[in-house]
Amino acid sequence: MNNFDYANPTHILFGKGRIADLAKVVPADARVLLLFGGGSIRNNGVLDEVHAALAGRTFHEFSGIEPNPSYENLMQAVELVRKEKIDFLLAVGGGSVIDGTKFIAAAANFDGEPWAILEKGGRNVTSALPFGAVLTLPATGSEMNNGGVVTRKSIKAKMAFSSKHCFPLFSILDPTKTFTLPTRQIGNGVVDAFAHVMEQYMTYPANAPVQDRFAEGILQTLIEEGPKALANPEDYDVRANIMWCATLALNGLIGAGVPQDWATHMVGHELTALYDLDHAQTLAIVMPSMLRVRKEGKRAKLLQYAARVWHLTEGDEDTRIEAAIVKTQAFFEQMGVKTRLSDYELNADAVEAVLAQLSAHKMTTLGERRDVTLEVSRQVLELSL
Repeated sequence: MNNFDYANPTHILFGKGRIADLAKVVPADARVLLLFGGGSIRNNGVLDEVHAALAGRTFHEFSGIEPNPSYENLMQAVELVRKEKIDFLLAVGGGSVIDGTKFIAAAANFDGEPWAILEKGGRNVTSALPFGAVLTLPATGSEMNNGGVVTRKSIKAKMAFSSKHCFPLFSILDPTKTFTLPTRQIGNGVVDAFAHVMEQYMTYPANAPVQDRFAEGILQTLIEEGPKALANPEDYDVRANIMWCATLALNGLIGAGVPQDWATHMVGHELTALYDLDHAQTLAIVMPSMLRVRKEGKRAKLLQYAARVWHLTEGDEDTRIEAAIVKTQAFFEQMGVKTRLSDYELNADAVEAVLAQLSAHKMTTLGERRDVTLEVSRQVLELSL
């Protein structure tokens, strides 16, 4: 196991009715900015509950944070923060809203052009406004980590950042608030969480059995519970298990002391920036081909994954590995997320466009061994057509 530091200060409030606890965890004298996306939280009563919990506090609202939040839009929120002297942010929504809030929290205090935060991956963030979250869409794990992703539409760049200053102080996770999610978002969320686990688990052995077993348990739970969520959207226990899986998938626990990959995400980010595909859609496209192309470097963990997650023990090694990848791809499809570029009406032109973006953004040596060159990315994308 590799050396590691692990600290996660986020207070999780999990279960039914927990939005009312905002009254306890948001400072009484705070000047609050509520940040959210579209109209769903108005329609399903979540915003009303938040308003009730914040009674007596001064708060403003900023709506319209997009899936794959845009730098251009988030900077308008930064201006509002400064104008109204906001000192506490509250994200109400899914990962995109929380990611955007993290950026706003950092940018509001940043000395200089905030795009530099994205260019430096957050390494230049020295402080951020305090913030909390009310999660309505389990997927990204942003509710319990210090990272985010922001897109600058004007240059078609989707960039990740992280900072120790960008952990939520608290996150409220009420599974009942996910009952009304569209099936597309349910499927996307499960695939996203699954891919997050795989990026930390599917590398090479590091003699870290605790992390491996945690990761395998999350994967198996997603495989078991994901289809149930599509079939019975208001099953509380199912939605609770998926919500907690998505949080655990990217709160730093299973990635502590082990090598991490993230090549699938980096290639996927370029697909989103260029073609506005859902984040989970890009992961479902790229991951099966990434595993096939990089089979030799990942052989030991692929065999472990085949045996422990998919219970595949018959046949030679290559047969078991391919069967595990086929089952992975079939699971994504079962969750309603297509796994080919052609499913989204993209062809070989998209391959060239993504490679150009990877080159422009210096994403030319990706993966746990930094051996995912542009040529490897080309092979992955061509196999994904």
